[in-house]
Amino acid sequence: MNDVLLAIGEALIDFIPDKKECEFDEVTAFSPKLGGAPANVCGAYSALGGNSKLLTQLGDDPFGHKILKELKRYNIDTNCISLTDKANTALAFVSLGKKGARTFSFYRKPSADMLYPPESVKKEYFKGAYALHFCSVSLGGFPMREAHKTAIEYAKDAGAIISFDPNLRFQLWNDKEALKKTVWEFIPLADILKISDEELNFLTDEEDINKALGRLFVGNVKLIIYTCGGKGAHAFTKTAAAYRTARDVEVIDTTGAGDGFIGSFLWKLKSMGINADSLEKLTEAQLSDCLDFSNEFCTLSVMKHGAIASYPNEVKILM
Repeated sequence: MNDVLLAIGEALIDFIPDKKECEFDEVTAFSPKLGGAPANVCGAYSALGGNSKLLTQLGDDPFGHKILKELKRYNIDTNCISLTDKANTALAFVSLGKKGARTFSFYRKPSADMLYPPESVKKEYFKGAYALHFCSVSLGGFPMREAHKTAIEYAKDAGAIISFDPNLRFQLWNDKEALKKTVWEFIPLADILKISDEELNFLTDEEDINKALGRLFVGNVKLIIYTCGGKGAHAFTKTAAAYRTARDVEVIDTTGAGDGFIGSFLWKLKSMGINADSLEKLTEAQLSDCLDFSNEFCTLSVMKHGAIASYPNEVKILM
């Protein structure tokens, strides 16, 4: 069975503040941490023992080289990553509000990842591919968008699962309607759609996930994962559904929690022998097992600072 997770999109440096529950101008120091949703998803998958590859472009600068070093340390394959001197590596400064809630300030106009061209995506990268994961951050009007389309084509040819987490970042788009239109262009291409309770209304004009399902099950979508932060998560196929709560713990930092959820969920599906063809046959019991696993993975993560650095390499379900 193919077992490699590929993710395409941004890898960047998250600058994590030295204190939370304050505004940006009250922060006195930031610590640089490896970040970017696609990199985080690879990190979660690899933390659990899986094989992952990241497709992106970094600036040929100190931050880009730091990211390469960190990715290798977390056992993420960097052979599909390009370096360029035409733009710098992306940076994101983070502030932490109550319960670890985040706001971002991005330095990315443009960044190296945005200029990653489709010709850099090679078909041979997808040998042994289990899944391809992507988000909306890198789907703006720049070369990386076309690179996504090429990657999706090659992944489908390889029989891999296509996983899409919109992971909306409104600060990066001048036009919210353009963001919505872009997300809806890519949703039908995915086998798995992950969406959060904070994103549902913007994308569907619905507050209730059950009312939105008819619209979200479009194109190739076979599985919808609906995350609700500390309240747990839902999973739906067209014939089965499950909801599982998460443990109540003291939250230190939610950075990368959603990425950890989908990365660990994909690893769990792989461990169960589920492929693109069998996704729609998942039972309520199987969905519940996956949700329990990823809920606990995220619970362990949010009790520590950072994204990949906080991911556990073992998950024991405490019932």
